[in-house]
Amino acid sequence: MSLSVSCDSVSQKRTLSSLLAGRVLKKPKQEDGERLQEEAIRLLEQQQNISSLLEEAGNPNPCNIFCEEKVERKDASPEGIPSVIAASFLVCELRRQAGQLGVPVAALSVKMVLERLIEITASKEEEEEEDERRELLTSCQRVQLCVLLESSRELLSLGAFCPKLLWQEYKRDQRSPKLEVAYHLHFYSILHLKYILESDEGVKSWLVSQLKALCSWTPPHEEEEAKQIQQKVLSTVVGVLVGSGFEVIQEPAALNRRISVLSSSALDDLLFWLLDAVDNHLSSQSSGEGAETWIQLFDALLCGASVSTEALQRFFTHSLTQALTYKPRLTVSDAIAMQNEWTFAKASCLLTSLFYKLAVIFSMEQLLSHLQQVLETHEVNWKHILCFLSTLLVYNPCAQPSLRELLSKLLRSAFEGYDLESLITAFLLARQGALEGAAVFPSYSDWFKVSFSGSSGFHATSKKSLVFLLKFLSDLVPFEPPQYLKVHILHPPFIPMKHRNLLMEYVSLAKTRLADLKEPIEDMGLYEDVSRAGGAPTQPQCQAVQDVDKAVSMFESTGRISATVMEASIFRRPYFLTRFLPALLMPRVLPVIPDAQMSFIEALRKADKIPAAQYSSYVDSCQRQRQRDGSAVCVDAHDDPLKVLKIQLQKFRELVVDGNEGELSAQLARISHTLSVIFPGRPDELIGQRVIKLHIDARLSTELHENVINMILRNFCQCLLDASRANPPNKQTPWASRFVSVLLSNTELLSSLVHRLWDLFHHQASSLSVAHLLGLAAFVVQLHASSSHSPLVQMVPPILPNPVPVTEALSSALVCRTQSDMIFCVRFCMAALCYGICRSDSLPQQQDYIPKCLYKKLLYLIPRLLPEARRTPVTAEVPHTDCEEENGSVLWRSATDHSTAWRKTTLHLWRNAAFHQLRQIPEFQLFFSEWLVHELRVQRSEDALTDPERQEYQQWACMEFFLFGPVDQGGCGGDMRILCSHILSAIMDQPLGDQKLEKLDRVSEKGTCLPDIFSRLQEVVYDMELTSADVCDFLFELISQRCCCTEPSTSPSISISLQHTLQTWNRVLLTLPAGLFIKMKDEGGRKTLDCHNLIEHINQHQRKVCSAGLLPRQLTAHFLRGVLCASIRCGHAFNEEVNKAWFQISHRCPLLLLSTVHWWECVSPMLSSLWRRLRDEESLPEQLRLLAECRRWACSLVKGQTCLMPRAPPLLLAASLQSCCSEKHDFRSAMETLRAESKMQNPQVLVFLLFLCVNDHLSALLYPQEESRHGGSSLCTDLLTVLDSAEWLLIFKPSEQGIYQSVSMVTSDENARLMPLAFYSLLLQQHAELLQRVMCCPGFIHTAVLCYIHLLQLFLEGHTPPPITEPLSSQMETVQILSRAKQFLLRAISQTPPTALSSAQLRQLEAQTADLDPEVAAALSLHLDPKSLSPEMDFL
Repeated sequence: MSLSVSCDSVSQKRTLSSLLAGRVLKKPKQEDGERLQEEAIRLLEQQQNISSLLEEAGNPNPCNIFCEEKVERKDASPEGIPSVIAASFLVCELRRQAGQLGVPVAALSVKMVLERLIEITASKEEEEEEDERRELLTSCQRVQLCVLLESSRELLSLGAFCPKLLWQEYKRDQRSPKLEVAYHLHFYSILHLKYILESDEGVKSWLVSQLKALCSWTPPHEEEEAKQIQQKVLSTVVGVLVGSGFEVIQEPAALNRRISVLSSSALDDLLFWLLDAVDNHLSSQSSGEGAETWIQLFDALLCGASVSTEALQRFFTHSLTQALTYKPRLTVSDAIAMQNEWTFAKASCLLTSLFYKLAVIFSMEQLLSHLQQVLETHEVNWKHILCFLSTLLVYNPCAQPSLRELLSKLLRSAFEGYDLESLITAFLLARQGALEGAAVFPSYSDWFKVSFSGSSGFHATSKKSLVFLLKFLSDLVPFEPPQYLKVHILHPPFIPMKHRNLLMEYVSLAKTRLADLKEPIEDMGLYEDVSRAGGAPTQPQCQAVQDVDKAVSMFESTGRISATVMEASIFRRPYFLTRFLPALLMPRVLPVIPDAQMSFIEALRKADKIPAAQYSSYVDSCQRQRQRDGSAVCVDAHDDPLKVLKIQLQKFRELVVDGNEGELSAQLARISHTLSVIFPGRPDELIGQRVIKLHIDARLSTELHENVINMILRNFCQCLLDASRANPPNKQTPWASRFVSVLLSNTELLSSLVHRLWDLFHHQASSLSVAHLLGLAAFVVQLHASSSHSPLVQMVPPILPNPVPVTEALSSALVCRTQSDMIFCVRFCMAALCYGICRSDSLPQQQDYIPKCLYKKLLYLIPRLLPEARRTPVTAEVPHTDCEEENGSVLWRSATDHSTAWRKTTLHLWRNAAFHQLRQIPEFQLFFSEWLVHELRVQRSEDALTDPERQEYQQWACMEFFLFGPVDQGGCGGDMRILCSHILSAIMDQPLGDQKLEKLDRVSEKGTCLPDIFSRLQEVVYDMELTSADVCDFLFELISQRCCCTEPSTSPSISISLQHTLQTWNRVLLTLPAGLFIKMKDEGGRKTLDCHNLIEHINQHQRKVCSAGLLPRQLTAHFLRGVLCASIRCGHAFNEEVNKAWFQISHRCPLLLLSTVHWWECVSPMLSSLWRRLRDEESLPEQLRLLAECRRWACSLVKGQTCLMPRAPPLLLAASLQSCCSEKHDFRSAMETLRAESKMQNPQVLVFLLFLCVNDHLSALLYPQEESRHGGSSLCTDLLTVLDSAEWLLIFKPSEQGIYQSVSMVTSDENARLMPLAFYSLLLQQHAELLQRVMCCPGFIHTAVLCYIHLLQLFLEGHTPPPITEPLSSQMETVQILSRAKQFLLRAISQTPPTALSSAQLRQLEAQTADLDPEVAAALSLHLDPKSLSPEMDFL
């Protein structure tokens, strides 16, 4: 069929029917079909391009390229034409052309695919000049490549493609094969990467370089697909390398061994590239980013399944070994000198991240065992070794015990085989652990002391071991940092005495080295702390400041300059003068009241330890300092530490919820380092138990410190809330305890923290939100849990007498004075208890997490504020149940739920079984005495309870709760006597307690609950009186025991304490029924009055605080009222009982007798009125009427009227006269009349009256402001004038008073000791005639010498009264009295005849005065010794 014929036929016009008819009638032939096929093939040969067919046979949809196994590759063919048909069509054409060319089909298909592959990747080369180096294909190129590879895979499935030939041709054509192309060949299962490793001799050269380049390349931000491809390429290639290099093959052939070595070498090159980046300090940003990308692959290896676990462990072990032994250029001496710079906080983050990821799949025992093996078998990089150890310790809290065990093994091995390498390894590892802080590993000082300071150390077994250790330490000296040398000097190893010279040689060498380092041993502080081995050494100035603080603290506690300071002032004078004194005499604003430092400076000045010029300069500088304020803080840091800390704390907050324990520990190490920059003032660790001072009125020293503390507390609260949203405290990581441990390691930081918490709790409680309250409560609980290794706190002023744990000091800020105080306190303590109970799982753990001081506050407050809690006694046994309210987690959830009222949560806590279990532990029990202390601090006007509610609550607490509670649990065991004694003791402790806590509680400003407690005491005493007959004995015995506790000492503080005790007791006594203090006894079936207890109480106790020789008026009246009221209970002759009782009092209790006479005008109307009510009689009993009669007689005598002297005791008559004479100053004639009467009836009256006047004179000397006593001296003069007898001298001689013995029961012991002062003060005021008359009295010189001896002893012992600020014109100072008394005595001795003293008296006086005043002793011997007056007697 020709083309022309066809055209002519078509051009002719024909009808449709004719055309159809022609088609139907025309029959096809066999030849026509064959011809048609040949023509079609010829047409394809002329028009078809095989490369286009390759594209048509592929998948043009880029969305289905990298969906991994989830995409069914059968759907990858173009829409409309099945992939199998397209591939078959392509294979047919390839075979045809291969037949024509005479080449294999596979070779032709490889040629076609390679041409297309090069064409696709060629455009990438052109784009690299415009863009920076691009290590991956573009998205468009990747789509084309995937289409090509899909077609190639179809050809491979049909047997028309050879992948190995393709790689050979591609490798020959390209200088460096593209890593992404190799990955895609592997991904599409065309050519495995392992084959590339086997077949390509130079694969390492291009594979390693491209892996480095791909790691260092950062895809553009908008190309998310490129980031995924980068990660897939790297993880796939590395997985193949690890599998090829570290999988164990049963029968390894030579090829497999070569591939294994090749893969391992390639991975080593990449590891060394990373380590080089670390060593170069990341000078190239790209290398740093590449290293980070490479480190991330270790996580991908853990998550992937391309290699087995055993292969992965072998790879990580190999990599760890390579890292630890890489470039071992540093020697041991370099490691010793540079170790301080290799801590976790200072090391490169790349290096620590690498070590962390390599160690994560191994146990701590495996890691340390491998470390020991590497150290024993390789030359190591000491920097990497020590950084690796720091990483293990920081990230793994369980590493410390394992490291201890390793150190013990190394030391044992070192001393058993005298292995120097094991010994140096142990020292380096121990020091590295110490550098990470006390929260991670013990200090070097502690480790060294534990290992070598005892006789059981490894070195103490033989002399050879001692020499080995000392030789080793000596060899280290040229390289040692100074702080380690100081540890070795201050805590030397145990050396037997016979080998002590070996140690001295080392000490001498170490001291020389310290001097070369400008840190000689002479500049070491007096109390220098060398236990820390990390960080910068303490500067001498800082150490001197610490020495000053320690010395002042010791002086404050002992009152003496410590021996260390005194020795330093002599043997270490350069340090003392140039370091210690300048730090001590730092100019400051001196307080008005001298503090401990001022007292210490004054003591040193008096001891001539401070040069006069230096002290004068100090005083002038302090005066100038008062005019200005130059406080400032300088923090040496490259960045603003506050901003750095803020970022670190924010990162820590994120890790609390999402991070693992290792990352938390690492972040805490960084935070600790930053805090050490902000708080550098004190060393991190101190020798022994530390004590910090809490000044309750002082603010934080600087604004920076206050901001830091606020930031720390705020972050802790936020972390707690964030963590609690996910898990209760018992399900959280131990982030809180580790956080607190970091804070406890810095003493200065902890001091600021405690000051801030005190201020928040005591002054700003109302400003704290619920979140703050919960967070701070948990923080305090964590402080309590860490109390075993935290310092103690000394309150200033000493609200608590001794140093206490931090939690107890802070709990004292939680006062319970007012309603607002109580509500805040119960909410805070409730939150703390809920956290502690939830945090712990068992009773022993609860004791660690629940502060007993907060628990006791809840025991006090919950029943007080919540009456319904009183119906559930805390001592009741609450069964364990599974209900929600008993669950600790639910309890904490209730505490953190803002919608739940605090009252409801508190009641849930009160009924909680764990809460009740703690009540069985002794230290968690609230004792009745503690309850009374709390209750007495409540301010009644601002109490949460009304007066009736408070009465109801107190009666419940006293008469129900504590009365019947077991004694060992703080109760009274049902004994009313115990209850009464507790209440009485609390009341009597109140005055001193209030003074001590006045600054804290301010209880003196508003009324306390003392009246309410008085009411409870009255109720208890009334009940006891109804049920017991010995209430009087009980009360007097109780007060006697309290007074005896303070009586043995004569110091002023004890005397003041005794005065306060009795003054408070007198207040109590006046509130109780008067008749209660007069005991009833049965005599022959009748009841009589027994005043023995009352008399003994007055004579033994009341007398000692009656400086004026009188009982108070109210107390006197109360005792007299008691005698009258008690007589009613006798049931018979009331008058007789009163007379007998008063007769007993008159003769055995002179103090009450004198007080009654003195106050008679005031008390007699009351007594008469009371007697009329009791007996309906007008006249008092006879003995009381005698008082009035003596009073009238004395008044008449003073007025000059003659009156018969009553038949009464001399002391009663004298007291009546003194009472009247004090109102009339001119009574010389009355004394003359009395002398005449006394000679006939009662000669002792004048002597007793003289004693009373002398007592008044002494009171005037002691208390010159009391004008009523100033007339005593003139009365004494008049009495001395009229007295004829020498009996008056007996009142100044306590041992010879005889019938005047009762005067010793009238005055206090202090006044009795001062009678010699009154003796000479009185005599020195008299005129010469009277003195001459007095000196002629028999026994005068003996009395005068004894009084002088006692007066001199008073001065020597410091018991004389203080100087008078405004003395009267006629009054002498006590020093003048002593000097004039000596002159008077010497004159009197010279005028006294030798017969005035017996030989025994003279010998006794000479012996007593020989040491005290030799001059007086010589005068006695010269003038009164018969032998000295008659020398011839010695001859005879």
